[in-house]
Amino acid sequence: MTLPSLNLYSALRAAFPADLDSTAVEATGPHGESLNYTWRDLERASARIANLLQSLALPKGSRVAVQVEKSVEALLLYLATLRAGHVFLPLNTAYKSAEIEYFIDNAEPAVVVCTPGNFGWVSRIAFARGAHSVFTLGDDRSGSLLERAAHFGDEHEPVARTAQDLAAILYTSGTTGRSKGAMLTHGNLLSNALVLKDYWGWREGDVLVHALPIFHVHGLFVAIHGALINGSKMIWLPRFEPRAVIDALPRATVFMGVPTLYVRMLADPALTREAARHMRLFISGSAPLLIETFRQWQERTGHTILERYGMSETIMLTSNPWTADERHGGQDERRGATVGFALPGVGLRVVDDGGTPVAAGEAGHIQVRGPNVFAGYWRMPEKTREEFTADGWFRTGDVGLQDERGYVTIIGRSKDLIISGGYNVYPAEVESVLNELPGVAESAVVGVPHPDFGEAGVAIVVPRPGAAPDPDALLLQLKQQLAGYKVPKRCFLAAELPRNTMGKVQKNLLREQHQDLFA
Repeated sequence: MTLPSLNLYSALRAAFPADLDSTAVEATGPHGESLNYTWRDLERASARIANLLQSLALPKGSRVAVQVEKSVEALLLYLATLRAGHVFLPLNTAYKSAEIEYFIDNAEPAVVVCTPGNFGWVSRIAFARGAHSVFTLGDDRSGSLLERAAHFGDEHEPVARTAQDLAAILYTSGTTGRSKGAMLTHGNLLSNALVLKDYWGWREGDVLVHALPIFHVHGLFVAIHGALINGSKMIWLPRFEPRAVIDALPRATVFMGVPTLYVRMLADPALTREAARHMRLFISGSAPLLIETFRQWQERTGHTILERYGMSETIMLTSNPWTADERHGGQDERRGATVGFALPGVGLRVVDDGGTPVAAGEAGHIQVRGPNVFAGYWRMPEKTREEFTADGWFRTGDVGLQDERGYVTIIGRSKDLIISGGYNVYPAEVESVLNELPGVAESAVVGVPHPDFGEAGVAIVVPRPGAAPDPDALLLQLKQQLAGYKVPKRCFLAAELPRNTMGKVQKNLLREQHQDLFA
């Protein structure tokens, strides 16, 4: 029996509006110039690139590794890779030669696309590892990729693919050990896009402000798929700038960002209720949103941020509700400090160390399953087996709890758990109390070796502007609110916390910095 094609591009293309000459992407060029792309432009330009890729006669499932600056042409390359039936491999633009060497060595891409300025060293690495072609793509519509594609036709029939065929490989951030390539299929990506279209109430006339990078799940899949599968225009910003986003809000209805972006917009006096009056939905993810930011946003804009939870291996897993849902009794609300309910079709359970489900409200390890869960780690069958339970649930590595209503709260990563004197200490619990203390802007708590307790907590605190909290006084205040074993042994002030490109605090760097503190 021949299965119907489930090429993700075909599903996205089917949602394009009837008027293909209307604007699909309103972009800003590298020199501040306005660039408008119609839906017909997306169709024809991605067809040319897809025809170029197909002309290379690559084996099925060939990887296309891409490390370029954000541009609409980079989006077209992603769509073209889907159309041609190959596997898209986005790479963080901050990666250096040693990191790129690892990814190319591990993934063995047939095609590598890089910025023109990096062609020399990237091509040496790529060709030494068997790449068929290396193209360049600049954020100013320059480069050999577009030059070559211009010679091909602007019509292309997407290559047939099944739900199980790979569409993309996303390498994890690699905060512990070597990065792992999460294999995402056409079925994974399409199922999640369709669920979110319904769950977040995407509607005709919605316009998305896209200010995220496109080498990550958030910007590449959640944001772009959300707009395309609804036939919605995107206001495309090459990078996040608070004032540029605020200026775009009156022409938009949806914005997606990481918590840091919301904090930076709150610092701009241009953010007002009037500026956000036309908006329908603000979504936050990729890192925890402080309850203070949640409340400040409500006060300044009149909008309640919708926080959700996902990861490279699963795309989106849970979300606070867009509107009251009868599936939960019609009493839903967007709750700060939670990531909402498991999405429709997603199974989620919280278990103890032995794998037994815990009672509502008790902390444990979060496990999930569903059509959005990845196919495994690229060329790591043993690691893949380790991360799945015998009955098919994926171990997320996150610790959290689910209350009686079904709201999920993420406490932290299991690797961040501190076992001090035989007691479990969840850093997120301590951080939530610390962040409410006078003079504290934000904090991070990590565990380091201790000769008596095995591990001991260390708090790193970023003061509010103009404040100078006393570290010892902060610990004394913690002792008044938390059990003694939860209170860190030491506290330090820092100008900022180390973060990766998606705003997540890199606790591994803090642990390394303080690992000899009690030696």
